[in-house]
Amino acid sequence: MHINLSMTISFRQMRLFLALADTGSVTAAARACHVTQPTASMQLREITDTVGVPLYEVISRRVHLTDAGHDLARTVRSISDEWDAFEQRIDGVKGLARGRLKVAVVSTAKYFVPRLLGTFCARHPEIDIALEVLNRDGVLARLRDNLDDLCIMSMPPTDIEIEDQVFMPNPLVVIAASAHPLAARRKLLLADLGRSRFILRERGSGTRMAVDAHFKRHGFKPDVRLELGSNEAIREAVAANLGVSVVSRHALQAKAADYGVAVLKVAGFPVESNWHVVHRKGKQLSPIARVFQAHLLALRDC
Repeated sequence: MHINLSMTISFRQMRLFLALADTGSVTAAARACHVTQPTASMQLREITDTVGVPLYEVISRRVHLTDAGHDLARTVRSISDEWDAFEQRIDGVKGLARGRLKVAVVSTAKYFVPRLLGTFCARHPEIDIALEVLNRDGVLARLRDNLDDLCIMSMPPTDIEIEDQVFMPNPLVVIAASAHPLAARRKLLLADLGRSRFILRERGSGTRMAVDAHFKRHGFKPDVRLELGSNEAIREAVAANLGVSVVSRHALQAKAADYGVAVLKVAGFPVESNWHVVHRKGKQLSPIARVFQAHLLALRDC
């Protein structure tokens, strides 16, 4: 692609185009960059003229980037991340600790990550946090696009080159309604669940992948009657005695009985899983991201 260098793209324009890519709206991009919509539209036209090919199109009032637009967004994001890291390094030289930390986590991690962020922010009050809570596919999409400093999940991808470190266990337990006949049993075998209806997380979630792998290793085929996309929905369904389930122990923040469920004592459970903190291989972590990563890894020694 040949770019007309007679008109350069300013850093402010780069930030505006990145806001457009993130929001999908000229109005929202203008608001994010604190400029008027006419100014934003003019600046975006200048960027398009500079590059010399269409960067986006508007369909049903929604902005869709072209291939060139996606390429520019990735380039601008890389430049922006490098600049943010530079600013943080300079702040470090000046003895300051401030900046922005972007973290994406899978939905089950929402039960404990805010507490970890709280202790981190107490030590570094000048840091702004951007936290994205998504299903596993959503976190993987952000990881592929390198949108965050760090991602937290239980089942890291195998098709993306990443730096991956374990920082905390994620035990998976079997739960049933408190009044379920099996809840009173002190010892259960997996075979004892053969006649039970199962309520599991949706396919593709980290919990479901770990559960399916465990059942496969033991030659157990659960009678899956319901698949749900949230731990809260699963807890309610189990409490209503619609079936049994396997969830992360972290999804039972309070005592299991407070949710109307009981943790069953099944041989082979809890399934030992782990929480991982990951980022793209080769990514240069900002000073703040490195400090937060160290904050998480310190949990291994607790």
